[in-house]
Amino acid sequence: MFDVQSDFSQGSVKKTIFKLSIPLVFAQIINALYNIVDRIYIGHIRDIGTTALTGVGVAAPLIMIASAFALLWGLGGMPLAAIERGKKNDKQAEIIMCNSFAMLILTGITVGIILFLIKDNVLFLVGASEETFPFANDYLTICLFGLLFSMVSLGMNGFINAQGFPKIGMLTVVIGALLNIALDPVFIFALDMGVKGAAISTVISQIVSCIWVLRFLTAKKASLRLNPSSFKLNIRLIGRIAGLGISELVMKITTQVVFIAMNASLLLYGGDIFVTAGTVINSIKDIAIYPISGFSNGAQPFLSYNYGAKRYDRVCSGIRFITVVCISASIIIEILLMAFPQVFIGIFSSDPELSKVAVPLLRIFFALYAFLSFQMAGQYAFVGLGKSKQAVFFSFFRKVFILLPILLILPRFIGVEGIFWAEPISDAVGGLACYITMLITVYMPIKRDAEKMGQFIA
Repeated sequence: MFDVQSDFSQGSVKKTIFKLSIPLVFAQIINALYNIVDRIYIGHIRDIGTTALTGVGVAAPLIMIASAFALLWGLGGMPLAAIERGKKNDKQAEIIMCNSFAMLILTGITVGIILFLIKDNVLFLVGASEETFPFANDYLTICLFGLLFSMVSLGMNGFINAQGFPKIGMLTVVIGALLNIALDPVFIFALDMGVKGAAISTVISQIVSCIWVLRFLTAKKASLRLNPSSFKLNIRLIGRIAGLGISELVMKITTQVVFIAMNASLLLYGGDIFVTAGTVINSIKDIAIYPISGFSNGAQPFLSYNYGAKRYDRVCSGIRFITVVCISASIIIEILLMAFPQVFIGIFSSDPELSKVAVPLLRIFFALYAFLSFQMAGQYAFVGLGKSKQAVFFSFFRKVFILLPILLILPRFIGVEGIFWAEPISDAVGGLACYITMLITVYMPIKRDAEKMGQFIA
């Protein structure tokens, strides 16, 4: 029943990484459709589409911040479990997974309650206007009821991939996303529920995905299972999981904080139409980034397993291969976006005024997009090898030390365009800084260890 040979220290490096990553790339693109499809349908609601889309765009960062805590425990625990599997210590790997699951439940409940209590004030703080608040509030309130299911599904799915079942992991999000796509027009248009209908269909889809994940992780064919005997909560182990996962949490939260700051600046310098343009452009990026992040993330179990097995030659070959694929994919994506911006914007709205505003801003936003591949390759190499401090620093560095200051300062001199120039500048500077540091501090020492052990790096 294994999709991939469970021993990642054997076989072709390229084929193994592809078999692990391609299903995850596809799954992450489909996963992006959870919110993207909602926005596409909402943007085409007669008379109120543009305003409703703006409201959902304001609420979306808060939902993403809340669900990002799933990555703290999911992507924090998965590399540690894969490293233990590489050491042939499956029982410890299972304990790591169960600790991650317990913290997902606790965190999901806590974050959901807190956000529900403060949501009204926060929505106005992050860019809602009197006109867009009702739509933002409706969407956020309903989505919070599905937060726990979403977090469990997202956080635990990585443990399915780490066991050599990437196709099963892919189906987790494919099933949920396709169900969401099917239910959206029913709830939004047929039942005339508008934004509320979009949120309800999303929650139903998240519940189904969660059931799928839990069913697999309690089945006999899983090598790591949610076994009651493995629920031995260990504070030190939970700290290790959090220490590694926090890089992904920081990266996701800072992304949404920047999006919130972007919305506030767009409202200040341009008005609601520019907030809508920002929502559309960031929605396009949500899809565009997944071929890169999905491939890098999918390769993590391979890097972690071989690092634990001391197959340093395969670790080095894997890092190089990931880099080449990410750069190639990002260049292709950038060319398509620059050549056909109207096509991508038109997916979300047929409003000619919005298209006129958004087309030149999209070209600015993606001007140096290819450099983001260096950030992804470097970042996931750090995480896959358990280098939590480096991973956290570069998650923070690109968004907080580079992008956010530029976003807040540059518009004062060149207006709205300055808000969109912050992204490509941070992609170039942050991406190169992360990757060069990874080469010096991780790749070269591992290469030397491989040579000392007489391992040949293909």
